[in-house]
Amino acid sequence: MASLLLTFKTRLAGWFSFIPHPLRPVLGWALLAGPAAVLLYALALVPFTPSTADIRKAKSELPAQLMSADGKLLAEYRWANREWVELNQISPNVIDALIATEDHRFYGHFGLDWRRTAASVVHTLRGDPQGGSTITQQLARNLFPEEIGRSRTITRKLKEAITALKIEASYSKEEILETYLNTVPFLYNAYGIEMAARTYFDKSADKLNVLESATLIGMLKGTAYYNPVLNPDRALSRRNTVLGQMLKHGKLDQKQFDALQKRPLRVNFERQTEVMGPAPHFAMQLRKQLIAWADSNGYSLYADGLVIRTTIDSRLQAFANQAVARQGRQLQSVADAAWSQKNGWVPGNELIQTLVRETTQYREAVEKGEPADEVLKALLADTSFMQKLRAEKTRVQAGFMAQDPVTGHVLAWVGSRDFGVDPFDHVQAARRQPGSTFKPFVYGAAFAQGASPDDVLMDTAVEIPLGGGRVWRPTDGGPPSDAPMSLAEGLALSKNTITAQVMQQVGPARVAEVARALGVRQSPLEEVPSLALGTSPVTLKEMVSAYSSIVNLGRYIEPVLITQIEDRHGKVLETFARPVAEEVFSPRAAQTLRNTMRGAVDRGTAAAIRSRYGIQADVAGKTGTTQDNTDGWFILMHARVVAGAWAGFNDGRITLRSDAWGQGARSALPMVGDFMQQALRTRVISNTDRFVDEFATQPEAPPADAPLNTMRDWLRGLFGGGDGSAPVPVPPPAWPGGPVQRPQGDGRLPPVTTDPGYPSGPPVPAEERIGG
Repeated sequence: MASLLLTFKTRLAGWFSFIPHPLRPVLGWALLAGPAAVLLYALALVPFTPSTADIRKAKSELPAQLMSADGKLLAEYRWANREWVELNQISPNVIDALIATEDHRFYGHFGLDWRRTAASVVHTLRGDPQGGSTITQQLARNLFPEEIGRSRTITRKLKEAITALKIEASYSKEEILETYLNTVPFLYNAYGIEMAARTYFDKSADKLNVLESATLIGMLKGTAYYNPVLNPDRALSRRNTVLGQMLKHGKLDQKQFDALQKRPLRVNFERQTEVMGPAPHFAMQLRKQLIAWADSNGYSLYADGLVIRTTIDSRLQAFANQAVARQGRQLQSVADAAWSQKNGWVPGNELIQTLVRETTQYREAVEKGEPADEVLKALLADTSFMQKLRAEKTRVQAGFMAQDPVTGHVLAWVGSRDFGVDPFDHVQAARRQPGSTFKPFVYGAAFAQGASPDDVLMDTAVEIPLGGGRVWRPTDGGPPSDAPMSLAEGLALSKNTITAQVMQQVGPARVAEVARALGVRQSPLEEVPSLALGTSPVTLKEMVSAYSSIVNLGRYIEPVLITQIEDRHGKVLETFARPVAEEVFSPRAAQTLRNTMRGAVDRGTAAAIRSRYGIQADVAGKTGTTQDNTDGWFILMHARVVAGAWAGFNDGRITLRSDAWGQGARSALPMVGDFMQQALRTRVISNTDRFVDEFATQPEAPPADAPLNTMRDWLRGLFGGGDGSAPVPVPPPAWPGGPVQRPQGDGRLPPVTTDPGYPSGPPVPAEERIGG
């Protein structure tokens, strides 16, 4: 090294002989010190650049595969929307255009083109910045954007150069070209030449002609600036520049160039959607968890070929997808009629005007100073704008989930009607009022305190004082019968008047405690009387989990999504232990509740399960409908599967505007009925499985000092001689009993007072139409 530096010093002295002799040594050593410092700095950066192993992994990346319990592929975790193609599957026109334009000495250098680098430095010093990166250097940036970066610094350029040298040492020129063309971005979530060919010309990469190849390669200088869809003039000019480079370097002759440069752009644009598989919402819910696992265990979710075994049954997932799609189309036709431009979607509708005012177009126009009234009038008259807004706001949405109540395994998960249109997950992310599907928690609390399904209350108008002069008057949308009704009938027929009285007997705090214990553990519950009718928003996942606890006789099992993770060779890296069941609720009371809920299916609001879908298996369930038919729910319980569905709109102000179709029995039940019918018909679920009773069928006896007969006698005396002409205040309570069992550990619930008094808070609106 010393001799080389001395030789270089001697030559420099000759080059600068015109400089006065006393200054020559100083200048010579200064010029030597600069490159030496850069060289030493570059050597120091080597450990901070991607290793050869990292380069091989990036080039041969294998995305993680998400597998169903029965061995079917559900999804692949790719870092980009890309389909890898080999070099011989790429048109030679693309390769000629790339090398001629980006790196015409590609085959003659070893990753760095010193002549091009020196030229770029000179141009930059003259005020005309130019890139000097070779294809290999560009590939280094594409493969390792975080490690190398894109800032205009000497550190970044040195890291890029070092990585390029490592790439050249690891791969042949053909492998470098193949990797480059498969990793370069082309806008619209299209990565690689294959996706670019499909996006801009609706063909595969091997079919690209000279003009199409030149157009795509021309985009590499600036994909947004030379976007042929939005900036066709710039793209055409850039394409012709690429053709000129191909002429210059012998890839075209003059005659071909003259003819080609006169031709127009012929773009056939079609945005490519990423293939998400049969359970996209499920896959997306797992992504963050899996990335965290991979990072903590030294793996890459996108490159190491991990195999994730899940609990999803591909057959049940297919049935769920089909059921949601079929019912979604049916409900959409109802919504389209209800919100037609001659019916609900009219400019004079105040809600429609409000929706317009909430749009970005309206806000931006008003912020620019345009009169609000004129902006509103113009947008209401804009047919295209209004059609788009109508399609967005009145699109029916749905969620579906099925779970094995014994193991906790999630068997099917459908987050929306179409992930591509609406990726929002209505299973775990959406919180909606559950309506009457919440009522079982009220009756469960009562059964835990010694009540019996045969106990009788009067179906009469009810007033429940809330304090401060406020009164809650729940109704069922029609006059009460003023007849005695058992608790079993009240639950089966989803009677609000009966449920409200039961709620007063047990208290909102106890009902909320039961719901939390059974599975509603993330959503806050407002402990007010109207909670009985499902006014606190919850998720579908929570509700299915809670109903699974009922089937499991008061034992809560955390929903399970993954069973194990393997490497690409099948070696098990981690097995996820089956969660331990927590006894969180009285098993006897849970059994009574579960058996009582058969009534909704046998003779109540969910009778269509038997009559329409012909399901004769041992099942129980509950429908739910919220205020103004905003949300429709249904959850069905079977010994080995609990399936739940929700139907509605993303905007709660939009409804089906139909008392018939808006009910849970007409909107949500068909999804579960269709799913269950297919599952039983194909014997994926057994038709002979029955609920297991662990206790005698009679209810748990209440404490001797507070017999239920006292309450029954009181009720008979109160309602027996009444004419039902006036609402009757329901007095405080009656069912004593031990506390609800609480989950152990951090999930311990706060103690519940035996005082049935209600908190005084903001007024609770009367739930006029919340029912089954």
